Amino acid sequence: MIRVLSTNITSPLGYTTDRNFRSVMEGRASLRPMRHWRDIPDSFVASAFSDAQMEGLMLDGYTKFESLVIRSVSEALSRTQIDMGSHKTLFLLATTKADVDELGSEKGKDRLYQAPGKSARRIAGFFGIVTAPVVVCNACVSGAGAQVLAYRLLEAGYYDQAVVCGADCLTPFVVAGFMSLQSLSPEECRPFDIERRGLNIGEAASTIIYGRCDGQDDAKGRWTLLGGCLNSDAYHISSPSPLADGAVRAMEQVLKDVDKECLACVNVHGTATLFNDQMESVAIEKTGLADIPVSALKGYYGHTLGAAGVLETVLSLRALDEGIVLPVRGFEEIGVSGRITISNQRQKTGKHSFLKLISGFGGCNGALLFAKGAEYRQESLFGPEKDIRLLKSLHLTDSFLKMDGEEKAVDAQGKAMLKELYKRSGLDYPKFYKMDVFSRMVFIASELLLKGIVLPAAEKRAIVLFNQFSSVVQDRKHIGTISGNGGFFPSPSVYIYTLPNIAVGEVAIKQGFKGETSLYILDERDDALMEQIVRTAFYESGPSVMITGWVDCVEEDVFEADLKLLTV
Repeated sequence: MIRVLSTNITSPLGYTTDRNFRSVMEGRASLRPMRHWRDIPDSFVASAFSDAQMEGLMLDGYTKFESLVIRSVSEALSRTQIDMGSHKTLFLLATTKADVDELGSEKGKDRLYQAPGKSARRIAGFFGIVTAPVVVCNACVSGAGAQVLAYRLLEAGYYDQAVVCGADCLTPFVVAGFMSLQSLSPEECRPFDIERRGLNIGEAASTIIYGRCDGQDDAKGRWTLLGGCLNSDAYHISSPSPLADGAVRAMEQVLKDVDKECLACVNVHGTATLFNDQMESVAIEKTGLADIPVSALKGYYGHTLGAAGVLETVLSLRALDEGIVLPVRGFEEIGVSGRITISNQRQKTGKHSFLKLISGFGGCNGALLFAKGAEYRQESLFGPEKDIRLLKSLHLTDSFLKMDGEEKAVDAQGKAMLKELYKRSGLDYPKFYKMDVFSRMVFIASELLLKGIVLPAAEKRAIVLFNQFSSVVQDRKHIGTISGNGGFFPSPSVYIYTLPNIAVGEVAIKQGFKGETSLYILDERDDALMEQIVRTAFYESGPSVMITGWVDCVEEDVFEADLKLLTV
């Protein structure tokens, strides 16, 4: 079993879990109007650290992002006795854009500097962590995805403890991107309310430290992570499925054999956007949870991106320790069609389990189940290791293509090669030309890999990919639309592809992959670590077939896709 050893929230509302809990109990929010902030021409509402707060949080030699993560992890570690130098200690960092704010700086001219894996390595070095860190970069689902990965790797016995931190900073990069998508509310957000007008962006770092425990006695009186599920709805790269099938499947998986009446609440994503809130309401009703109180926390912190799945979990744990279901700040009148029970006032509960639900761009969905003590489930969702077989392999670079080790003739090189391969494949998929270079590479490589393959049911198809440089080529393009002499003209079609997991989402949509669709970032390629992650993804009720491997693009004409198609 996997138990919670310690937690932290470092946000504008406070630097400890307790301080944040007290602030929320007092009804305080960190949301405030931002006018002409960092040359952004439009006004918006966000949650941000004050200049004085950041001055106190900054550490010499580290960026703002790195400093926030280090502060949060340090506070959580102060209440544990973990051996950080042990080869059984793992560091997982959940983030959407990490140090992207440095990309446009002088330091950012070093193309290695902004890579999220490098930031994670620097942070791990601060604590003396010797194992390779993993960055979970799955848009808004990153924080939940990092916890699912920790659950799997600990249950499999690869590690004994995992430090999971979710963090993102308020940056012109992200604000401009959401402005281009017309997702930002001009006022404080109102999740599930009929008058909701969009989301607020927030910044924070939040940490959960997990440890393996031997049995029910060891877990007694502690919060335990009983299971987690990740999947795709394979519907759209920036809009959730109105049928909510991905979210429903995620919740049903983690609630398997669980009495739903034991749940104190469902802590939802609750972004206060039109489509997300509607989808979650449908998912909750379809899962049979219409009478379980719904709690959403964006009205206090805004959308903290990669931190959201961790921060909202931590605050839910803390509230239920006090027997409290936290209210949805800003909610007044129901504005969704699914039948749900909104917790619009603080309420007492004697129950000690809850469900965390989250979704994100790229079609991602995630669900986590927590209980205090071990009485809710005796057996883990994690099953025995399975026999994994190779079906097919592909190695594509800017200069060659190999299928199952055999080189294939290609006339063009660089990004022109991707167009040549697309035309030769006989595909009629015009959206290919709208994709960024990284997504085109992943897309065409996957098409070639799957050619002639009979696939299992959509729910049994997964994609788990790894890289080093995230979406750096597209990141630079987006920065060019919001700075310099060209003025401020962010493009939604440019911004959406700055989320590297969108490349995975494009494949899932085209090929109907509705299992897990994840992207992990490493400081350098580590085949042994990649194999651990892939093996643990083939857990009981997991996929039957998976596309996996290394995919990276450092310049428009410099890329590599080294993929395998695996089956069990």
